[in-house]
Amino acid sequence: MPNDGPTTPVNSQITDAVTQTNVEVVAVSPAQSLGMLYQMATHSAGLSMQNSVSSQQNLNQIANAVVSTAVREILNVGTSSSGSGGGGGTP
Repeated sequence: MPNDGPTTPVNSQITDAVTQTNVEVVAVSPAQSLGMLYQMATHSAGLSMQNSVSSQQNLNQIANAVVSTAVREILNVGTSSSGSGGGGGTP
């Protein structure tokens, strides 16, 4: 089959540069993938810790509310009785 037009040979330096670039990309890909995996795992662990801290803070607020309500109820029991003691009988 005859050539339809003149063929232009590609400079060997250009083909070598393209080959080296392709080899570099393929060689670096596993390390980049592992680096990305480690970053994602670390980020997930960090988010988990933040969620734990937030949950603990919320539970502490609930505990404070429960304690203050219990103290208020205890103080109200002492003042709501009609006698001078806490006996509950009529004097």
